[in-house]
Order: sequence, then C-alpha cells, then structure tokens
Amino acid sequence: MAKEMIAMLLAGGQGSRLYALTQKLAKPAVPFGGKYRIIDFPLSNCVNSGIDTVGILTQYQPLVLNEYIGNGQPWDLDRLHGGVFVLPPYQKASGSDWYKGTANAIYQNLSFIERYDPQYVIILSGDQICKQDYSDFLRFHKEKNAEFSVAVMEVPWEEAPRFGLMVADENDRITEFQEKPKNPKSNLASMGIYIFNWDILKRYLTEDEADPDSENDFGNNIIPNLLRDQRRMYAYRFSGYWKDVGTISSLWEANMEVLDPEHSGINLFDDNWKIYSRNSGMTGHKISRGAVVENSMITDGCRIKGSVKHSILFAGVQVEKGAVLEDAVVMGGTVIKSGAVVKHCIIAENVTIGEGAVVGAMPQGEANGVATVGAGVVIGRNAKIGPNAMINENVEDGEEK
Repeated sequence: MAKEMIAMLLAGGQGSRLYALTQKLAKPAVPFGGKYRIIDFPLSNCVNSGIDTVGILTQYQPLVLNEYIGNGQPWDLDRLHGGVFVLPPYQKASGSDWYKGTANAIYQNLSFIERYDPQYVIILSGDQICKQDYSDFLRFHKEKNAEFSVAVMEVPWEEAPRFGLMVADENDRITEFQEKPKNPKSNLASMGIYIFNWDILKRYLTEDEADPDSENDFGNNIIPNLLRDQRRMYAYRFSGYWKDVGTISSLWEANMEVLDPEHSGINLFDDNWKIYSRNSGMTGHKISRGAVVENSMITDGCRIKGSVKHSILFAGVQVEKGAVLEDAVVMGGTVIKSGAVVKHCIIAENVTIGEGAVVGAMPQGEANGVATVGAGVVIGRNAKIGPNAMINENVEDGEEK
C-alpha cells in the first residue's frame, strides 16, 4: 500500500557547538522545555500533520535517542504499516559507511523509502524547535505543481548572511540559492525542511552519489543541481515559531521563551497542537512550605524547598532549602544543595551542585554568557563557576572556574 508522503528526519548531528551538553548525547536527544527532547517537535509535527511513517537517520551517540524513540508509541507511531524507524548507517559487504553528508544519508536509505513507494518525501531536521503543519506545506507543493519545495522564513536583513537563502520571484518560484552570502539578494532563509517528488529525489540522489567531487549535501550539491536543470522549485513561506537551537545561547533563549508563550510564539500548552514526549513516569512535583516559585515550569517529580524564578526544571530536580535559581535551565535528576546560587545557565542531567556553590551570574550589559555544566558533573561545596564557563568534569570544594 503506497503512502502519499513519508518523512525522513535527519538526526545524526554531532551538535558540537553545544559542547558539554552533547558529549554523550546526539543533539536531537538534548532535553528541552521541561519534559521534552528536541526531537519531540518534528515527530509531533508529523503526527499532527497526518504523516504516519518516519525514518530517523541517526549517527552520532545514538543510544539515548534510540532508547527514547523505542517503538514510537508516545507519538502514536507504532503502526503495522509504517510507524517510526531508527536508521543508523549499516554495514554493507564492502564494510561500514558513515553518512558522508545529508544527501548521502538519504541515499543510503533509498530502499527504505522504496518500500512505501510514496508520491512525496519530506526531509526534516532533527535539531530545530518548530511547530509546523506539514500538510499545509504539502498543499502548497501540490498547488504549485512543484518538484521541490523548501520551507523558508523571513529573517532580518542584517542576519541574512548567516543562512542559506532562497531568491524567489513574485510567484514564489526559486530562481537562485545563496549559501551564507556576504551580499544577500533575499532574506528568505532556508529552514532545511524540503518536500521532493519521490522520482526527482531518487534521480538526483543517485546522480549525486556517482559524482566523486560532491560533498553529498542538500544545500551545497542537490539544490544547485536542481537549479541547473531548471526544475520547478518553490519557496513556502512559514510564519510560525522556528528556532535552530545549535548554540548554547539559542538553546537557553528558546527555553526561556517557553515561559512567555504570548510574546514568543512558542506555546507548549496548546491542546490543538500537542507536543508529545516519552514522559518520565515520576510522581507529581512537590513545592514545600516557604519555597518560592515564580514564572517557572516545574515538571514531574521535582522537589522544591528553595527559590526558583523564571526557570525551567525538568523531571526529578531537587532544590534544597536556601538554594536560589534564576533564569536557569536545569535538566532531569539534578540536585541543587542548600545555599547554592544558580543563575543564567544550563545545567545538564544528573548534576550535583554542592552547598553554597555559585554557578553563573545574571548578565551585566552584554558581557555575560550562559554558564553550562555537563551531565553527571559534581560541583563541590562553595565552588564558583563563572558566567561563560563550560564545565564537563567535576569541580572540587571551593574551586573557582
């Protein structure tokens, strides 16, 4: 039984700019927004858009991601025909071949797509926070009789040189593609979300694989080849919330925006477009007498005895009496001991912050960055961690970083 459209989700990214957070974790598995991981967003978008077959292409540190996806049940993707599949690079007779680029990753899985014989394939990025209706994108693709469409977002002109840009005419037909240009001709940034007609995708991936000089990349190779052949290419303008959380500061900002859904445009409390996740299975959270909690997101299993302001606490975080948190993103299982002060930072999973320790500081002007502590780290008593620090090993009592 053929499918109209299936999704291929690129989730192999190393996320090297997230440093301590992705040392033991693929970037799409990084926790986000209290009870989610980044990959929950594209998966939930698929389900909410009526796509029931998703191939997830993994590569770097995939274990947590594989375990998290499981059989896809939390996203209603445990189907008899279709469902969710984790697709690591597999060994062939000639030996194992890592995914060399985004295009090569899809090429290595052409036989997976072939099984469903879809009319269309949507290619998604596993490392963006975005709520998007892919069925509306497909409607646009069909109306334009397109062979390739890309989701774009208008960005401020001064930021345009940071992106791959689509130059389009008044009918949204793409006439040129600029990769991070010094002099942009457009402010339509590619979101890295593409719809291809299946026959076109197969043809261009096969041609690209045969080219020994290719980087096997959609942006650098496939899109220029489509333009060269004057294929019917269109830019679909997306106006919702989209954030590439590839850096510590953007990940921190996106978490903070969760606390202000009216202004930021990201609403995780929307019953009409739920973001599904594999929940922790913990008990409810408990806020003790004398604790202070203001404008924060507190998730299952948290125990709060101290002060928490404008922060996001993932499942099972403990904040002892006299501890102070502000503008903090604290991932699951972390313990913050009494008297500790934790501000303007991201704390990864299962960290212990000792009594009286200071981690991060509120920004003074533009100077202070986001302090980051990697998973499983122990910060000793009365230790001091500065505002730009990136900590991925234990810190002794009284030590300064």
